[in-house]
Amino acid sequence: MTEKLAAPHGVGAKDLAVGAKGLAVTAAAEASEASESVRRKLAAPDGVGAKGMRVGVDVGGTFTDLICVTPAGDVILDKTPSTLDDQSTGVMNGIAQLAERFAIPLNQFCSQLEILVHGTTTGDNTMIEMNGAPTGLLVTEGHRDEIELRRCHKEEIWDPSAIGPQLIARRRNRIAIPQRHSYEGEELLSLDEVAVRRGVQRLKQLGVKSIAVMYLFSFVDPSHELRTAEIIREEFPEVDHITLSHEVMPRGPEFERVSTTLVNAYLAPKLARYIGNLQDKLRSSGFSGPLLIMQSTGGVMPPDYVARRAVSVLASGPTGGVMGATVTAKSAGVDDFVAVDMGGTSYDLCLVRNGQPEIKTDWNWRYRYYIGMPMVDVQSVGAGGGSIARVRQGALLVGPESAGSAPGPVCYGRGGTRPTVTDADAVLGYLPPTGFAGGRMNLDIDAARDAIQREIAGPLDIDIVAAAWGIERIVNANMANATRKVLAGHGADPRELALIAYGGNGPVHAWAIAPELDIARIIVPKTAPAFSALGVLVADYVVDVVKAYVAPLSQVDVERVRKLLTELLDESTKELDPAGLPAASIQQDLFAQMCYPGQNFDMSVPIPDGTAINDTTLLDLAERFHAQHERDRGFSFTAQQPLLRGVRIVARGDTPKPQRFAHLGEVTNPDEAVTGSRLAYFNDNFVETPTYAGASLGAGVVINGPALIEEPFTVVVVPPTMTATLDELGNYELRPRYPNPTTSVKRA
Repeated sequence: MTEKLAAPHGVGAKDLAVGAKGLAVTAAAEASEASESVRRKLAAPDGVGAKGMRVGVDVGGTFTDLICVTPAGDVILDKTPSTLDDQSTGVMNGIAQLAERFAIPLNQFCSQLEILVHGTTTGDNTMIEMNGAPTGLLVTEGHRDEIELRRCHKEEIWDPSAIGPQLIARRRNRIAIPQRHSYEGEELLSLDEVAVRRGVQRLKQLGVKSIAVMYLFSFVDPSHELRTAEIIREEFPEVDHITLSHEVMPRGPEFERVSTTLVNAYLAPKLARYIGNLQDKLRSSGFSGPLLIMQSTGGVMPPDYVARRAVSVLASGPTGGVMGATVTAKSAGVDDFVAVDMGGTSYDLCLVRNGQPEIKTDWNWRYRYYIGMPMVDVQSVGAGGGSIARVRQGALLVGPESAGSAPGPVCYGRGGTRPTVTDADAVLGYLPPTGFAGGRMNLDIDAARDAIQREIAGPLDIDIVAAAWGIERIVNANMANATRKVLAGHGADPRELALIAYGGNGPVHAWAIAPELDIARIIVPKTAPAFSALGVLVADYVVDVVKAYVAPLSQVDVERVRKLLTELLDESTKELDPAGLPAASIQQDLFAQMCYPGQNFDMSVPIPDGTAINDTTLLDLAERFHAQHERDRGFSFTAQQPLLRGVRIVARGDTPKPQRFAHLGEVTNPDEAVTGSRLAYFNDNFVETPTYAGASLGAGVVINGPALIEEPFTVVVVPPTMTATLDELGNYELRPRYPNPTTSVKRA
């Protein structure tokens, strides 16, 4: 649970920023046994091991999570506080912690890294704080205000006084340029190069550091945008970044394209600086392998690719968790499930069917700006372990405001005064009061009780336990309702799905969320606290590109379609070539983007014929579209002629996957793993609940609830009505236990 790693009492933010050296690593069961075993396998007699280590890093708003997979297949998990002013510092601190776990110097550890895969919140934080590069826009004359019209989209449709989003480019920074192409690529008005030069000079005087260029129908003929980029470099050679719309989003419509282009220009300089800074630190520490960056499409690509498409890193952290869940579910034989990630600030969820996450290609809004790129459909609500509970007008509310890691929950003893979900977890007995967060801290339960009494129980005139249980019920209901809404939107029945819970808080709350949704099967990976880091590590290379071509299906120029498909194949091959992947590991899937006339959003329909497509197979394409539309959206109009809006390629290059996803112990008799017991609250009662050392448990062990399985950075809560089974891949499976067990109950 990302928000739950903190320093012992008395340690402040300054101490946390020290990272690896400032966090004393104790010999928790998993840390001591697994790390020593792995160190012996890794190290050669002279102390230098063979290259082959793989590390996944996910930077969250509170903590940076790390997963290390050794050549022997061992999986090591660790955490360190994020350093949001410079995320690369937190990443290097985490890598230093891993080196300490193996008892080898940082330079030696880095030299043994085969690859490092990284998910970053740099783009998301930039959009949240709106502190990107000063950005200017060169746009086709007559479309200067397209970005503010927003296709009439308003988040608060009933509030006429609601203000729009903070502008990336103020109106004075948006320069109209006389030029025009038709939708077929015919030049209707030549580029006014004098206007371009004058506009660039004005942007330079206004202090712009990044320039976006969006000309109408440039995705059909990009010559004007390319010439404009040449002029910008001539007039403004010191500009940090130039974004051309046909490179970022090579399709229409114009609002979607200008929004995506502006966001890319806004993010690119900061992201490029961050990645460059991280690469420099890694190289100086001895790392010589490739650095890969997670994208919102669910795949990874090298930094130079991501630098050109900075917008593709938005929401890449939650996407990493979904990809990890997909791999884990496949290994467990689960095809249809909902992945839920409960961290310190948010609760992220995604529906996965037939082993593939839902990917939205249209109407993706992030931070009040439209992003015209395929994105894994991850939805978020403000419900995490750090969500603050409060009373307003006699009602108990939980979230979305979060205490984060500084000051954090009250029980951390780091200055927090407002009760959070984690404080309620501690008061209700789900969290261990000592040896918390891998043995790095103790929890101040009394302080948590005092805060809940002062802020919740007192104002509501109820006892402390009722107040804490009220916090739990509300946050669980919020998460269940958010999940239900997403599933209903996709026409999915939760009773037919499994629930894969991760993030540090997912294992603590999954037992309460699943029954709200009538889900009978819960899967909790042992690596849940750093699951997004595992997800970025197992993600494949992905190139996802669309080229526009709008025509009714009966009027499609097949030769032109073949040419576009060939260009897509060539482009994806060029992008994947630097990875040095064997041809057998690359899969290139081609799609037609189709819709009915009048529809705003198209659908990706497979083109199995590829570049061999002809007039006959076009008819097959229409039939496949009708059938897919009926299956996915519940209706079809077989008498209507579909509209082709473009062609798309999704090229994937396989990356190595670990054989197992967690370190397993050897204990198969659960009684041998019992470390004690404590009172835990289940449905209006305190129950004497045994605690188990999760790191010692082996495959096949079955634990009947009530139980608290304590992993180094989380707790798997098993209620009296459920049974937990640990499989050979390191996943706990929770299922209902019938009949309900009889337990000795102690009233609060």
